[in-house]
Amino acid sequence: MGAAQLARLLGSQHSAPAAAPGRRAPAYRNLADGVRLLVLEGRVPVAARLPAERELAAALSVSRTTVAAAFDALRAEGFLQSRRGAGSWTAVPPGKPLPTRSLDPLPPESAAGIIDLGCAALTAPEPWLTQGFHSALGALGPAAGTHGDFPAGLPALRRALADRYTARGVPTMPEQIMVTTGAMGAVAAICRMFTPAGERVAVEHPSYANVLQLMREAGVRLVPVPMLDNGLGGWDLAGWRRVLREAAPRMAYVVADFHNPTGALAGDEQRRELVAAARAAGTVLVVDETMADLALDRAPGEAAPRPVSGFDPGGSTVITVGSASKSFWAGMRIGWVRATPDVIRELVARRAYADLGTPVVEQLAIAALMTEGGWEAAVEERRERIREHRAAIVPALRAHLPEWEFAVPSGGLTLWVRTGGLSGSRIADAGERFGVRVPSGPRFGVDGAFEGYVRIPFTIGEPAASEAAARLAAAARFVAEGARYGTQTPRGYTA
Repeated sequence: MGAAQLARLLGSQHSAPAAAPGRRAPAYRNLADGVRLLVLEGRVPVAARLPAERELAAALSVSRTTVAAAFDALRAEGFLQSRRGAGSWTAVPPGKPLPTRSLDPLPPESAAGIIDLGCAALTAPEPWLTQGFHSALGALGPAAGTHGDFPAGLPALRRALADRYTARGVPTMPEQIMVTTGAMGAVAAICRMFTPAGERVAVEHPSYANVLQLMREAGVRLVPVPMLDNGLGGWDLAGWRRVLREAAPRMAYVVADFHNPTGALAGDEQRRELVAAARAAGTVLVVDETMADLALDRAPGEAAPRPVSGFDPGGSTVITVGSASKSFWAGMRIGWVRATPDVIRELVARRAYADLGTPVVEQLAIAALMTEGGWEAAVEERRERIREHRAAIVPALRAHLPEWEFAVPSGGLTLWVRTGGLSGSRIADAGERFGVRVPSGPRFGVDGAFEGYVRIPFTIGEPAASEAAARLAAAARFVAEGARYGTQTPRGYTA
């Protein structure tokens, strides 16, 4: 982390931490608080080496004494570690309760009275779900006459998926497709092939919580690459080039289309530059297109960004992951991988030691919807419902929590919300007491980043959206009062 870069990040913060009434915080305290906030927000990664005191003082136009005092305060708080001759690097205090796993779905017996914003998924689209399964049962005969083991996926679905990529401008053969059990099955298979324990994997920061946890449990070394303005500004290409060049990760995982959790959409030039940087570094670029169908504000006739694989005509760098979970229904558990035929053959061969294959009837249903009609209508129903939910939750949050900050994305299913300086983890914990469930920011980060965030999905409409915002506001007041009185159970609350 160079001095100029750190100075730029400090200057981009929305506001300096507030001092007590009638007092002005000393300069070193403002600097220490600014660095601490950058670490907690994930804009400066944990274990990033900070510039020398003299260099940072010059970049910030402050005295070296001010920087030294700020570094001392950060070391005392556990946000900085130093060693003579090795410099100083960022850290997170030990023992800090930082959740990493995603929220499990609430069982029906526990869901009564709870507004669940933990899962970014919608209920099934009808009549298309029923239509797909009726078609699947009609086509089941030939498949039922086999052993039912299709490790690469049903030929009909592989052809349908290849045709869809070709229609998007990326010529694809069925031999370049493997059908998987959801997108997570696809990512897990790719990780097993490319990243044995100890390998480095570069990830956007923040990123999709379930994939981060999958990789942690696989024993890989996550290398976070902060997004510009915490995702609202898209990819930091300079940061990506630096990480790919210096860390030489074996693999990188990105969500270019309506990123989860921020909703950011990468443009064509960003996609082209990232592919070129990955190719130069010898890094396999895994691109998750789970949200690609969920453009909400695209004008009629407006072209979508080109698939990232379209910038890799030789196919040596990009592997694409797709899924029916967000654009159709998560209950189908149909995902896929698009890669070169030799990569697909190796993934299929390795599958014998994993899940063997994906359920046949679900594959038949998706293939029928894609080839016989119904898929596009079902996806448009998804988009319209998400638009309605977005139009409900956004004004509700602004009315009940005007101090919370967010940018409304043009697609996808999620809103990345800065919680006005409060702990997202504590808001999530308090929220369950007030009847609303929401995932905290650290679930989407590495090493405790994004403490000041929560993710809110577009999965509920009115009147539930207004009620959810009101309950979140009550949880935020509870947390704020706890901070004021120095306790987690402030006076006057009975949750």
